[in-house]
Amino acid sequence: MTSNDHNPAGPDIQLADIFAAARRIEGIAHKTRLRFACDLSQRLSASVWLKMENTQDTGAFKIRGAANKILSLGEEERRRGVITVSSGNHGRATAYVARRLGVRAVVCMTDIAPAHKVEGVRAIGGEVVIHGSDQDEADLKAQELAERDGLTFISAFDDPHVIAGQGTLAVEMLTAEPGLDTLVVPLSGGGLMSGVAVAAKAINPAIRLIGVSTDHGAAMAESIRAGRIVGVDEKPSLADALPGPIPPDNRHTFAICRSLVDDIVQLSEEDIGGAMAYMQHYERVMLEGAGAAGVGALLARPDIATGANIGVVCSGANIDPARFADIAERYKEAFAAPPG
Repeated sequence: MTSNDHNPAGPDIQLADIFAAARRIEGIAHKTRLRFACDLSQRLSASVWLKMENTQDTGAFKIRGAANKILSLGEEERRRGVITVSSGNHGRATAYVARRLGVRAVVCMTDIAPAHKVEGVRAIGGEVVIHGSDQDEADLKAQELAERDGLTFISAFDDPHVIAGQGTLAVEMLTAEPGLDTLVVPLSGGGLMSGVAVAAKAINPAIRLIGVSTDHGAAMAESIRAGRIVGVDEKPSLADALPGPIPPDNRHTFAICRSLVDDIVQLSEEDIGGAMAYMQHYERVMLEGAGAAGVGALLARPDIATGANIGVVCSGANIDPARFADIAERYKEAFAAPPG
């Protein structure tokens, strides 16, 4: 694997930071499997590889960024504890890493966060505060509590250490399969995509980066389209980790994604449900909506895949099993015929 020290996204996050993160988080976050998807490759006349982040101890990629951030804190900051805002997976990861390191973790969540994700954070040792109906309201509460209690605030996505931690999975993908020419990545606040983009474009400037979001409440997609951060309404989705606002004081992810992302695919609820059902039927893998979104993008937009060597980030599997079974049954016909 070769690298390019030039980072078109700016000086805040470099490939060297991502390599440092990989060393730092070793032993907490795993190097996950890059799995060849036979049926999907045949359908699309492409080579499709799945990055199985659903197999992390917390069920999602978020453990990478949370571990890198908390391990980067000083002794006094760790003693006081940390606080974050999350729709579920980042909160679970923060609570898990904090528990491993003996650090207090408070997680602010909205009242539309899935109940199983709220309980997942609590079960792993996080102190959950439910506040507001969207991420902006929960964020304001977290900032208030951080100031009152002396806690260190950890952004779920707009933090250089978090971004660098997430970028470690791109290094793993391109080490395992150097010929990848396209990466398909779930896109919400942009922490995952920013880390992947900095790493991948530094290693191979010609690589294509395709972000995947919902067709409603997709703050990053709408903001890139407008050329500035815009507000969105956060509504329930099968991919509950994807919709939601970007705070107007965003310092990193909007600029990186606007600079480096080549295309964005926005999926309907049927696309997402169909992808979840497809993964269960053909790969025998249970993925939450956001985790299956990359596969959904390839099924909905086969034109982005033909002839390519594609890596897809399967970002997480934190979904209630009964709900997953219902979704897989409801959308099982969506993938019955090959696309096109």
